[in-house]
Amino acid sequence: MDKQSPPVCNYEGSDYQQSFWDTGGRAYEDAAEAIALKRLLPSGGKFMLELGAGAGRNTPRYQQYGRVALVDYSRTQLEQARDRLGESGRYVFVAADVYHLPFVANRFDGATMIRTLHHMADPNLALGETARVIAHQGVFILEFANKRNLKSMLRHLLGKQSWSPYTQEPVEFATLNFDFHPQAVRQYLQHAGFEIEKQLTVSHFRVGFLKRWVPTGVLVMLDSLLQWTGCWIQASPSVFTRCVAKKESQAAPDDALFQCPVCGTRLSGMGKDLTCESCGRVWEYRDGIYDFRISPPNEA
Repeated sequence: MDKQSPPVCNYEGSDYQQSFWDTGGRAYEDAAEAIALKRLLPSGGKFMLELGAGAGRNTPRYQQYGRVALVDYSRTQLEQARDRLGESGRYVFVAADVYHLPFVANRFDGATMIRTLHHMADPNLALGETARVIAHQGVFILEFANKRNLKSMLRHLLGKQSWSPYTQEPVEFATLNFDFHPQAVRQYLQHAGFEIEKQLTVSHFRVGFLKRWVPTGVLVMLDSLLQWTGCWIQASPSVFTRCVAKKESQAAPDDALFQCPVCGTRLSGMGKDLTCESCGRVWEYRDGIYDFRISPPNEA
């Protein structure tokens, strides 16, 4: 990565999908998020961009889109997604960071960023780059970690938490793990050119003892009933927003997809290494995955 770029959270070599989702006791959160996505996704679309796709946990939920580009900084996460989803013309697997997306402007008519913004040291830059590649009236679904949730407010009231949940600056509770104030996120989105259409609160019952003693189905049903309150108040640890790109722009040609993330020159070709005619960079294509990381880490 170049020296001007913010740091990137890298899940290279991680067993995150298996340890956190498959066996980590997150069935309630996964089901609640599935309901939120179903409520927010449009009825159809041509080409979706999934930012922070990881191992493809949510990708099967985007069946209404003809194609899906999965982006993650970790190549090993994308390998897991490829193995889960299979190699087909419907999926494009891309290793890249959100601050330097390797796509031409206005390429996608939909995008999601789920459980990803909380790793962004520069959310304005990340959302601005996202807006660049979404066409006019494209739907963008963003999930963010909410610092003004009920648990943090109670902990602050009882003096068990040093930071305030009411201030608008992000709180970094662990390295490259941020919680955001809902008003700050609204400002980020507006600055990037998005207009919020709908907002849902999710994972209201993300409490260990509740998940141990209350059946998952009951928690999911209750969460489903409360999600609609998100348009009035946000006190859950997770908030989903449905936004629309308001910039006036013409959609990219159907045959245009990639551009050099260093110099912005359009790249031609698919299914092979891509060479930038302007700066000479060669972007690797290997085992079904395009690698556009500007300075990729050493891989195991």
